[in-house]
Amino acid sequence: MAVELTKDAIDLGIVTRDAAASLKFYVDTLGFKSIGENPMPGTGVMHMLLCGKSMIKIVELEKDPKGGAPAPGGIRGATGYRYWTISVSNIPELIADCEAAGYKIVMPETELRPGVKIGMVEDPDGNWVEFLTTG
Repeated sequence: MAVELTKDAIDLGIVTRDAAASLKFYVDTLGFKSIGENPMPGTGVMHMLLCGKSMIKIVELEKDPKGGAPAPGGIRGATGYRYWTISVSNIPELIADCEAAGYKIVMPETELRPGVKIGMVEDPDGNWVEFLTTG
């Protein structure tokens, strides 16, 4: 049986080592809308952000996770979830803002094929965020 969606977006959970740094990146630099936080008894706090209709959940744990930081190297660094994509119309401005704020630019704006451009940046925890423009 296929998935029967009840929402036309996804929720993405990002476990962070430094919630303040993650919130600065996702809210202050990328402009996501903070809609509050929820306590997670015995686990920590979930900070809820909106990126369009998708909810990005920044999870701040009470104790450091056993696994530590994500494997470095982005797409080629390991298997599993390695990056996520946001469709935008302003890659040059986003890359410039991220660079000015001191974030690592993994890939400047690059045309993959006619009409398709991407740029990638690393968040404070080493997760890769891809910006995509088509058309």
